[in-house]
Amino acid sequence: MTDGNVTNKGNKARNIAIAGLVAGGIFVGTAWPFFRFTISAGDKKKKEKRKEEPRPKKKVALGLHHTVINHPRHHFEKEYEEVIRWCEAQTMEDLWIQSEDGLQLHGSFLPAENPRRIVILSHGYRGNKFGSMARMARFLHRHGCDLLFIDQRGCGESEGAYITFGAKEQYDLLRWIDLINKRNTDNLPIYLYGQSMGATTILLASGHELPEEVKGIIADSGFSSMKKQLRDIASGWFHFHSVGLLLARVNILCKLLAHFSMKETDTTQALKHNRIPILFFHGEEDTYVLPENTCRNFTRCRAEKEMVFIPKARHLCCAFVAPKLYKEKLREFFRKYDVSPEETSGELQA
Repeated sequence: MTDGNVTNKGNKARNIAIAGLVAGGIFVGTAWPFFRFTISAGDKKKKEKRKEEPRPKKKVALGLHHTVINHPRHHFEKEYEEVIRWCEAQTMEDLWIQSEDGLQLHGSFLPAENPRRIVILSHGYRGNKFGSMARMARFLHRHGCDLLFIDQRGCGESEGAYITFGAKEQYDLLRWIDLINKRNTDNLPIYLYGQSMGATTILLASGHELPEEVKGIIADSGFSSMKKQLRDIASGWFHFHSVGLLLARVNILCKLLAHFSMKETDTTQALKHNRIPILFFHGEEDTYVLPENTCRNFTRCRAEKEMVFIPKARHLCCAFVAPKLYKEKLREFFRKYDVSPEETSGELQA
């Protein structure tokens, strides 16, 4: 074989390799806008600047219309802002943990005057420690609950470039539980209360070994997996075709850039192993996280469970649409699973 033939074969192999890399880059790269839209936490400085500047009203894109009509502000702006102001007016203790991958994560601790339990509040996608979680915070605090508001990675005051739909947040939550339980010298019962992605995070964490002090889980409007949620968004909001192919490419970007897989956000195995009682809530008119997600999570759960659907409620609006029912279900849940004899025989006032 001549040197020329060897050189030609080497060039051909190199060209094939380059073509393969280019084709692979194009294949994956076409999913970049959707990945960036859904996974990237965004620039915090820009987000803070947008908060300070008044935003002119403009026409909302077709798909993003769902984010508007499903937010509590859409019909309950006064109530929503009122409870956030209440939270911001409280004197809270700043707490910090370090995630497994080295991020500094922030939380705010609000002690009750005569605490009977501790509630860890886990907010939803792109939210922050208050937001829609504030709706029940005042009620819980007034009725004997120490509260820990956490900022999920990439949100609020916590570090992080990517939102992982519960894949990494579940491990962050385990560290919050550990921190709170070490401070729990009175052995108070601990409850995990999450909304939307925060609910999914808690459901995923429930599959791990948790301290015996964790007595119950409250999951409001959680999804059953990132794959299903993105599929619903891509096909239902934006009418994308070949959604499966799109999500396969997004998953590659998740692995390469954010270091997690969509499989890690599926609640199936966690709920199969969970033995902690769960109270599920979902709004019947939720088009952001479809109600069938909670049905699926409820079916998967092998622990004691109850599912409450609220008519006419959109995403995270259950506590706004039916506050009396919501509070009563919380009271029943606490009475049933609190370990304190005084609490078992007592009652929370409305």
